[in-house]
Amino acid sequence: MKAWQYDEYGSVDVLKLATDVAVPGINEDQVLVKVVAAALNPVDYKRRLGYFKATDSPLPIIPGYDVAGVVVKVVSEVKGLKEGDEVYGDVNEKALDGPKQFGTLAEYVAVEERLLALKPKNLDFVQAAALPLAIETAYEGLERAKFTEGQSILVLNGAGGVGSFVIQLAKHVFGASKVAATSSTTKLELLKNLGADIAIDYTKHNFEDLPDKYDVVYDAIGQPDKAVKAVKEGGSAISITGPIPPPGFSFVLTSNGSVLTKLSPYLESGKVKPVLDPKTPFSFEKVNEAYSYLESHRATGKIVIYPIP
Repeated sequence: MKAWQYDEYGSVDVLKLATDVAVPGINEDQVLVKVVAAALNPVDYKRRLGYFKATDSPLPIIPGYDVAGVVVKVVSEVKGLKEGDEVYGDVNEKALDGPKQFGTLAEYVAVEERLLALKPKNLDFVQAAALPLAIETAYEGLERAKFTEGQSILVLNGAGGVGSFVIQLAKHVFGASKVAATSSTTKLELLKNLGADIAIDYTKHNFEDLPDKYDVVYDAIGQPDKAVKAVKEGGSAISITGPIPPPGFSFVLTSNGSVLTKLSPYLESGKVKPVLDPKTPFSFEKVNEAYSYLESHRATGKIVIYPIP
């Protein structure tokens, strides 16, 4: 099969398109998925740069966490999925601890059944691929913060992959009383369209100096010291980019297809929707270009690779 892979850590230039990679075999709890679309995430390039070398799988590595595709092979132990099912998911249960050597930027990927969910019928493969890692991260953070109906939240980087889902989930799933979010000037309208009551232009205002304080601050950009200053007494802050002082906590996603299944009604009703960068999709031949764009930090929402041959 064709696949993008790298056999050394480094910049985007170490990624090469190979045409003779063996199709992966499947274990008793896995299915083989024909990849139709795959999304890129910051964890991909951090991994490629060698940040998780100590816990990574062996080189060479095919990158990619998010997949949307079609099940083409199952084994007898798999009970919930069958050949022909259209599925999506984050293929790495633990993002940093032994992620798969052979990820989703390939024609086929082997995935544990428990990490997948049936694709919502109203979404195409590009839209579905944009969801798993980001929406599961958004959801797990809100759950860990014990975010409940009637509480207020501030989302840092509300126009990014995770942040755009935090706004929507907080508003439409958890029942937030007030949602504020930060972005640059050109993205303020997007924040409001996603459900933010207050859109803060970080190029003009320091959110931590504003009078409003929040039950939860969700830091999806990497400003932990500022994030905790916007928390009201008794509240908490969440970081997905690394350590954060009290009353904050950080976490790394544990991928789980049941979260996608639980959120399916909100996706199928259109209450929660993926945000795709205007440049998406990138073709399979332009994976390097797509990563360079992701690493420029200029993307809005998600970058997806499609079609995959």
